[in-house]
Amino acid sequence: MSRTPQGQRASLDKQPHEVAAMFDGVAARYDLTNTVLSFGQDRAWRRSTRAALALRPGERVLDVGAGTGVSTEELAQSGAYAVGADLSLGMLYAGKRTRPAVPLLAGDALRLPFADASFDAVTISFALRNVNDTDAALRELARVTRPGGRLVVCEFSTPVNPAFRTVYLSYLMRSLPVVARTVSSNPDAYVYLAESIRAWPDQSALAARVAAAGWGRVAWRNLTGGVVALHRAVRD
Repeated sequence: MSRTPQGQRASLDKQPHEVAAMFDGVAARYDLTNTVLSFGQDRAWRRSTRAALALRPGERVLDVGAGTGVSTEELAQSGAYAVGADLSLGMLYAGKRTRPAVPLLAGDALRLPFADASFDAVTISFALRNVNDTDAALRELARVTRPGGRLVVCEFSTPVNPAFRTVYLSYLMRSLPVVARTVSSNPDAYVYLAESIRAWPDQSALAARVAAAGWGRVAWRNLTGGVVALHRAVRD
């Protein structure tokens, strides 16, 4: 299922160079494509992530997997100092063009370029699923967060209503790639997107992994009927 970087389709083993190349290929129209494919819900999910972090002016928050910085820009509306990091240089370049005031830098979720306990809060939105070692990434997020600091993971999850879940999975596997062909600069990447969502653990399974990585007081809240879940935790 892997392709060359020119094909810009990552495989589900999530090798970093494949994931970075895939996102480089969708960077030009990434934000527009996400809004179209989510029927505009992406904006509400970003607002909910910011609210869940309960940021205060003067705090420092790290946005991992920030892409073009649209989520980092949302976090900064709280008054906190928000910095974004992403593996894809193409996404970062696109973000610098559209959001030059947003601090964005290259960074791997498994080897973040920050000292221990650098941030009051950390978040990762729709990117933990793309890391090839979820547990190591959660531990790395804990490393750069001060004791008592907060984590919010915003990620696709499992709809709680069985009938809706059936419709949703059908949309993922059949309709989403078709819609992506009309708006995305690389529709093949959205086949990977659908496959990776379907393979991702459900809410309770992810909560257990967050707790095992050194985070306490783990809880989650479903958004859009469980299409997305916000997992919240506190650094022990």
